[in-house]
Amino acid sequence: MAQFFKAKATSSKGKNLELAIESIDHQGRGVAKHQGKVCFVDGALAGERVKAQIQQEKAKLTIAKTVKVITPSEQRTAAFCQDYQRCGGCQLQHLNHKNQLEHKHKALDALFSKFSKVTTLPWQLPIESEPTHYRRAARIACIFDTSSQQLKLGFRGAKSKQIIEIKQCDVLTLPFADTFARLREALNTHKAYSSISHIQLCDADNGQYVLLRHTKNIAQNFKDELAEALEDYQLLWDDGSENVVYPRLPSYQAAQLHFEFKLDNFVQVNRAVNESMLLQASNWLELSAQDKVLDLFCGIGNFSLLMAKQANEVIGVEGSQSSVAMAKQNAHTNQLTNARFYCFDLTQSLAQANWFEASLNVLLLDPSRTGAYDILKQLPLMQFEKVLYVSCDPVTLARDSALLIEAGFELDKIGLMNMFPHTGHIETMALFQRR
Repeated sequence: MAQFFKAKATSSKGKNLELAIESIDHQGRGVAKHQGKVCFVDGALAGERVKAQIQQEKAKLTIAKTVKVITPSEQRTAAFCQDYQRCGGCQLQHLNHKNQLEHKHKALDALFSKFSKVTTLPWQLPIESEPTHYRRAARIACIFDTSSQQLKLGFRGAKSKQIIEIKQCDVLTLPFADTFARLREALNTHKAYSSISHIQLCDADNGQYVLLRHTKNIAQNFKDELAEALEDYQLLWDDGSENVVYPRLPSYQAAQLHFEFKLDNFVQVNRAVNESMLLQASNWLELSAQDKVLDLFCGIGNFSLLMAKQANEVIGVEGSQSSVAMAKQNAHTNQLTNARFYCFDLTQSLAQANWFEASLNVLLLDPSRTGAYDILKQLPLMQFEKVLYVSCDPVTLARDSALLIEAGFELDKIGLMNMFPHTGHIETMALFQRR
């Protein structure tokens, strides 16, 4: 009997291509075409010709990274970080800062045209901050290297779990400018610190907090030694039992309000952009004393409390019990009695949502990257006069906007908020008014 053997498919991974880059996508990758496939190329800019190495090849697309720029764009600039090409934190340092927002505008224009059929967006001036030393919170990865008997500290590599040891990060706020060197020196004085798995940094208004998460017990005398070596930081310890002791809670001021939080709560990492974002939300909504606001994905009350100073009532809903507890505490601290907060999983059915009221007439959304599609499909949207959508993902914003437009809203204002300069992240605020 004849035997037939299937030829083994050859992998293209690692091969180099010469590509003409036509545009940049919403993730900051160059886009080209090669042999009928779309190629997404990290590190490439529109108008460039590059040599790119294939990282992954699928039926209809190829993912690659730039290994050589043959013909550079006029918008290309030298990266200011020595670890830029290895670290996974920033994607756009090779693009001139002033052109980064231009690229993000174009990306959002294309997505809205695709998903909601809106071809002309009512752009407002963007919210910006300083391009460096803007990030007040970060997470450092740690691993004990048995060969060198040293604790390695850094950020995860681009699209990798590998830890890239960082000497200095110029997007962190200035109080953390020398943090990597100081932590590396202090934590390698004794093997007792080898069980530290990662370190959380937070530059709060009332001090610099460093939370050390560890998988094994660390004796108190070693904790005391580290506190002495890093005496200008507020050290916190987490052994996984969720029993972190806070001598005082981190806090920040925004829009003349005082917010306290724990390091497992979500807070906006760009202090300047957050302040401007709150004021813009207030100006765009123009709330009156008769308005009743529903703030979904409210977190610790970042938007809710400012809205409560202007509206008749605010109902905030959030899936994290810890964040809801902080929102209630922050409302009390700021002497706001017209803001109520509820813990509820907003991906679930609203059948058990005892917090929903028919009198609510303003909707505010600040979801995670997955967007607000599930909740928007359930809400009686006709009862709302205005919807303010604060987005950290342009694809889900464009997708969800189609639902709002279908429900009778029109896009009144839209503006970028450059929360993360030098990255592909696109943060947007959009105001929808009922037609």
